Amino acid sequence: MDEVATAIADPVRRRILTLLRDEPLAAGDIAQRFTISRPAISRHLRVLRESGLVRDELVGRQRIYRLDPGPLAPLVGWLAGLTGTDRWARHLDALETEVYRTRRERRSRAPAAHRREDTA
Repeated sequence: MDEVATAIADPVRRRILTLLRDEPLAAGDIAQRFTISRPAISRHLRVLRESGLVRDELVGRQRIYRLDPGPLAPLVGWLAGLTGTDRWARHLDALETEVYRTRRERRSRAPAAHRREDTA
């Protein structure tokens, strides 16, 4: 998990992952989308490959990179625990229950109010 967190800490690597989310790309195509040098992009791709976030395949003379989001799962799980999504789910469930209870009370009071208007 630490290796993945280190890999995604860099904004260039996060942008590369975003590019690869949409489609596999050759290293040259990735490099063209940045203002930094091709060797710098190669180093970023190596970090991503070593962390398991990207897979590469040699096709002819091009190296094609693909996103592999699998190694993100432990990090995502850990982050979800920090954000307290379960706590929010409980609060939202309680709010939903209160909304339904209030609606039910209003409906049960509504006929009584109509009856009073009819006798007046």
